[in-house]
Amino acid sequence: MRKITIVSIACVFGLALFLLAGCGNTGNTVNNGNTGNTVNTGNTVNAPEMIENFGNAESIENTEKAEKTDLADMTARELSYCMGNGINLGNTFEAVSSAKNLSVAVYESAWGQPRTTKAMIEGYKAAGFDTLRIPVSWTNTMDYLNGDFEINADYIDRVAEIVNFALESNMFVVVNDHWDSGWWAMFGSSDPETVKLAWKVYEEMWKQVAGYFKDYPDMLIFESANEELGNGLNNNSAWADSGSLSTDDQYRLTNEINQRFVEIVRNSGGNNDNRFLLIAGYNTDITDTCDDRFKMPDDSAEGKLFLSVHYYTPWNYCGAGEGGTRSRWGIRSDYETMDKYLSKLAKFSDMGYGIIIGEYGALPVYDSTSGMHETQDNAVEFTEYFLDHCDINNFVPLLWDTNSSYNKVTCTFRDEEIASVYSKRSFEKESASEGGYLVSVKTHMAESVSNASEMWEGVETYEAGTPVAWIMWNGGAGTYSVGDTFNPADNTAGITAENVVVDGAGVYTVSLDFQGGNNGITFAALAIADAEILYPGCYIVINSVKVDGVPVELTAVPYTSSDDGKCTRVNLVNEWVKNVPDDARTLMGPLSKASAVIVDKTAFVDIHNITIEFRLVVKN
Repeated sequence: MRKITIVSIACVFGLALFLLAGCGNTGNTVNNGNTGNTVNTGNTVNAPEMIENFGNAESIENTEKAEKTDLADMTARELSYCMGNGINLGNTFEAVSSAKNLSVAVYESAWGQPRTTKAMIEGYKAAGFDTLRIPVSWTNTMDYLNGDFEINADYIDRVAEIVNFALESNMFVVVNDHWDSGWWAMFGSSDPETVKLAWKVYEEMWKQVAGYFKDYPDMLIFESANEELGNGLNNNSAWADSGSLSTDDQYRLTNEINQRFVEIVRNSGGNNDNRFLLIAGYNTDITDTCDDRFKMPDDSAEGKLFLSVHYYTPWNYCGAGEGGTRSRWGIRSDYETMDKYLSKLAKFSDMGYGIIIGEYGALPVYDSTSGMHETQDNAVEFTEYFLDHCDINNFVPLLWDTNSSYNKVTCTFRDEEIASVYSKRSFEKESASEGGYLVSVKTHMAESVSNASEMWEGVETYEAGTPVAWIMWNGGAGTYSVGDTFNPADNTAGITAENVVVDGAGVYTVSLDFQGGNNGITFAALAIADAEILYPGCYIVINSVKVDGVPVELTAVPYTSSDDGKCTRVNLVNEWVKNVPDDARTLMGPLSKASAVIVDKTAFVDIHNITIEFRLVVKN
């Protein structure tokens, strides 16, 4: 008989309050064409009304479930509330080395993290976190290429020690296999023997992990993978002869791997016959996972499955800090984007699955000169609105952290405002509320949207359908309007654009200024919105590309094309395009010499301006 844990007693009390708080809005939905509690992100409902109808926490159907006295009797949806907010022990046990069977301490600190201590984990709990996710690279001590699939005993013992630290602090724990040098790409190999080996690695890994922890309590949750299920199965940069899978194949294989994961755990004995399991979504991407080709696995245990997705939208804000670039978030469209994506998860919560957002965050900006981390602008607003969504939808949010938000040495947050966000949202504090908590959350969300500006100050906007020309940019300074739809809100602070309306054939000039300078380039293109519609068959002729006033030589023939049949573009640097598309056209030379990369990337290091003069040629 499984014994009730301390945290489950608190959870039963809190769940009852949670249900009472959620009863006032039962049945009120805003429908976008699907069943259940979904959100219309169009303009037919104003922000306060939209927020009022968010949330499917009410899908816990009756208060009888609040009387359960054992976590093992709960469903994943019920357990979600008890798991509160969580954090990742990032860049620690998922750190990898090409050498096998090194000292455990070598792996744990390989990516610059301090040794994990009990005080560190207790600090997480004190900071307001009730769940700890421990990403692990289990093949660190496997020599699978030589037929050795055994995980070193010291390695799994050390992971277990951290699991124990968390359990002793009354924290839930999630353990997975995380990137792990990309061995997952073997599944996409053209060699059947390599694919067979990939299955062997996966199966032997989980047999050992599940067997080792089989008698651990229900507060330990296994996660089938990280972001590798999906495109990672087909990554030829991780495995030379990978890449043989179609997208349909990748979905099929993702479903098969998740199904095998469930079967291995359920057949491993002990408490695993009923343990809660976390199923990795396709690329852990919300939209990709909501594709009907992704299927949750069958399970012999009823109601014990969670779905795992990640949220880093928009990446140029959430992930910009890793590269030392300060970006921004907080205009109305940013809030609406978050609404749109998170509302999609109702597809799975309405089916009774728990939702764990295994990674999210506005990653702090790293200053390589000072070695310090600084909080992104508006990170408090981003985090609070995200956590509001999680509260009213009963999602479990797990902050991605690598010693940048939470200081593992001092066991405190680096930023007091961020610390306050989490300390007031611990399970203990939320469950102690005497009702009305969800009402206050919805009120806060409505106020956040209502108070948001329509556009960043000083950013010029245009009516839809205006043939505005601009430079798409993704580089060291950040981003500016990347994508076929002109979006001046995608504008990293410090980047100023000079755009132009193209009113027919003629010569035009566009530019970007980088206030803090720019080092490097990932992608760039010259684009004209709706030119395919207004000027069908037109040509864009590049007269000059200048960097800080100095002309840059073109290294290949530029071509005019369109990805969406509306926006006309010429790629400057687009390394994802390997072949000239069928609609490519040029007046600047033979298409046989055309390329999606027409400038030397080294010309864009330590610059402050790029200016492009071009001529639009319109067909008669």
